[in-house]
Amino acid sequence: MKNLKSLGSWFFAVFFFYAGLMHFVQEESFTAIMPPFIPFPKLIVWTTGLMELVFAILLILPRYRKLAGFLLAPFLLAVLPANIHMAMNNIPFGEMSATPTTLWLRVALQFPLIVSILWVTGNLSRSYKSN
Repeated sequence: MKNLKSLGSWFFAVFFFYAGLMHFVQEESFTAIMPPFIPFPKLIVWTTGLMELVFAILLILPRYRKLAGFLLAPFLLAVLPANIHMAMNNIPFGEMSATPTTLWLRVALQFPLIVSILWVTGNLSRSYKSN
């Protein structure tokens, strides 16, 4: 089980490293999905991109893996409004277009993603204490 969690952490590290880089490479695409009520969209895109790069590094360092999961869960909830805005308004991501079903599926998958990250980082454990 430990190897599976380690492999999962590496998988998510690569995922977030790539996603973080894309915040800078495709900044306009990320800015386009920001809900209009969020101020300073370009700054938010840069900040979240930098955060994803840091999370990727933390995920590959066993000493900081649990912290990465603990921080990623609220982070993924914080970026959820952008995913919902994208789905509600059928906003394409850069050159990629997606069906409304695909966009809403992306929103729905945010929750299993959070649980998976919490599991691979050791933030979900079964500790039962009997009195």
